[in-house]
Amino acid sequence: MPSMVVIATTAVPEHLRGALSRWTSEVVPGIFVGSVSARVRDELWTAVTDTVTDGAALLIHPAPNEQGYALRTAGTRRRIPIDFEGLTLIRMTGIPKGKKLQSHH
Repeated sequence: MPSMVVIATTAVPEHLRGALSRWTSEVVPGIFVGSVSARVRDELWTAVTDTVTDGAALLIHPAPNEQGYALRTAGTRRRIPIDFEGLTLIRMTGIPKGKKLQSHH
């Protein structure tokens, strides 16, 4: 049964963007949205991980967990998904130790 997927890419080869656009719509540059089967989703993600090179990619798809979705990442990235008691949180990298994040309201 098809389900919605979102694939976000940064600095990936043009041929990868073309391959993704065969199955999804590029709604803004580098953001692909579509409704595909789990098999197609996994094959698309394999194509992404095989060709992402120095870029970065993120896949979000439905999952039977508390959040209702799962995510996968590939390539060089600033944000790293981590599991925190069953929830996926995003850890930012590149912030010096002891430096506090400022909140913006």
